[in-house]
Amino acid sequence: QVQLVESGGGLAQPGGSLRLSCVVSESLFSFRSMGWYRQAPGKERVSVARFVSGGSPSYADSVKGRFTISRGNAKNTVYLQMNSLEPEDTAVYYCNADIVRSTDFRVTYNYWGQGTQVTVSS
Repeated sequence: QVQLVESGGGLAQPGGSLRLSCVVSESLFSFRSMGWYRQAPGKERVSVARFVSGGSPSYADSVKGRFTISRGNAKNTVYLQMNSLEPEDTAVYYCNADIVRSTDFRVTYNYWGQGTQVTVSS
């Protein structure tokens, strides 16, 4: 079973930075797409950043120019670099990925991480 584990959340000051990491437990796989979502208390989960393999990343208007999604060289890790943080960025952040296993590229699976808390406050 594939697991996505987020880390890197915590408390940051307004204007500060955090880098979130998402580690995929499965080694024999390929990403089809990957993204980061967030959910603030009492609100719906929304997309923050996402890209399809071979394509350019897309970002929510609220984070454009401040957040960057990327894939690690190890191929089992994705990152969300968050700069110029604002109190409105406070939320639980979730990693999400569409993955195919090396044994069968015809079947795509979608997985979610458990989330990591990000709090931006002075």
